[in-house]
Amino acid sequence: MSWARHGQDNDGQDSWSDVQAAYQISCETQSRQAARVVAGQAIDLDDCTELLAMLGLDAGAGRSA
Repeated sequence: MSWARHGQDNDGQDSWSDVQAAYQISCETQSRQAARVVAGQAIDLDDCTELLAMLGLDAGAGRSA
């Protein structure tokens, strides 16, 4: 008996990669927004840098490309 799957394409795999790509974009967008909020509320550069580090955010995350 053969267990080969005939006639199926990679729809499941493509869907998974699409979901992962969308998740990555969502995370990057959220990090950018969070970095902007922190930068807007920080007292000075040192305060901003420290707050971003505490939150695990990249200092360049809020910059637009």
